[in-house]
Amino acid sequence: MTAVTAPAASARVVRPVPWRKLAWVGWRQHRVALGGAAALLAGVSVWMLVSGLQMRSALSTFGLNGCTSLTASSCTTQETVFINDYYSGAQIVAGVLTVIPVVIGALLGGPLVSRELETGTFRLSWTQGCGRTRWLAARLVLLAVAVTAGAAAVSAVFSWYYQPMLRLGQDSPLAPQVFDLRGVAFAGWTLAAFAISVCAGALIRRTIPAIVAALAAWSGLLMLVVFWLRSHYQTALTGVGLVNSTSGNGQGTPWVLTQWWIQPGGSPASQSEIAALSGQLRQAGGLPTPQAVQQWFAEQGYLKYFTYQPASRFWHFQLIEGSWLLVLSVLLGAATVWLIRHRAT
Repeated sequence: MTAVTAPAASARVVRPVPWRKLAWVGWRQHRVALGGAAALLAGVSVWMLVSGLQMRSALSTFGLNGCTSLTASSCTTQETVFINDYYSGAQIVAGVLTVIPVVIGALLGGPLVSRELETGTFRLSWTQGCGRTRWLAARLVLLAVAVTAGAAAVSAVFSWYYQPMLRLGQDSPLAPQVFDLRGVAFAGWTLAAFAISVCAGALIRRTIPAIVAALAAWSGLLMLVVFWLRSHYQTALTGVGLVNSTSGNGQGTPWVLTQWWIQPGGSPASQSEIAALSGQLRQAGGLPTPQAVQQWFAEQGYLKYFTYQPASRFWHFQLIEGSWLLVLSVLLGAATVWLIRHRAT
């Protein structure tokens, strides 16, 4: 008697979870943090819009919109009043914006991986038809795009808000206190803070220590760039005399790096020597303008030299800094993926 065997059932093919659903789950898990970041950025933007409109109204009231290099002397009093009224507030806004990238990046990126590893929920997340790489990539891309787009929007608002201060020559476009907040640099630093935090979370596997480590790493990187690296993006130029917007090729006040005096003999003057001359000037009643002070020193045979980066290099520096920050963020993202694939268990 011959038994008839039934054909074996074909193995069931399990398709991976679509990217759209992975993105939706990522949004559900991080919507509170994303909402908080959006509310923070929106609040600062609204404040800058209101303050910016007030500054522009004051410019018109003081008649500063019509000031040119030929009428600058007649606008000095109005400029002083305007700066006294609005500059301190603008510096507070700039200070708040300076810490926003690392705050948003650390709070969004730090828990992204470390919370799953710390609580052990990754064992469930990676067995639901997506795998660790797809799971991580969906969240990395979603949050990275969100924080970068939000930072870029706020940066555009700040550039508009701060324009009166740059127009009056109160700061250079390359000045450290405002350069990071304009152009592509603000978005680049925000993305870098996020990438550093995610990588720290994958490496340390604890949420709070990862956030603290990311804050320290980002702050150290920023100080390194501000105090050393950025000034070397292009070779600095040397000027003689009074620092003004003409040194920046008419594009705004240059970023002065170093200054020194040369005495009549051609050698550098000491600080005590310059202090003694300044004391003589004060005893004589002083001179009202920087131009007059420079002229008095020149009559004594002293010339002031300075190295600077012209304001016309603003976009060169922005593209240089934005490019290496993007590369750094991509490398850190790749390192995070490697850590999750090979070390997370």
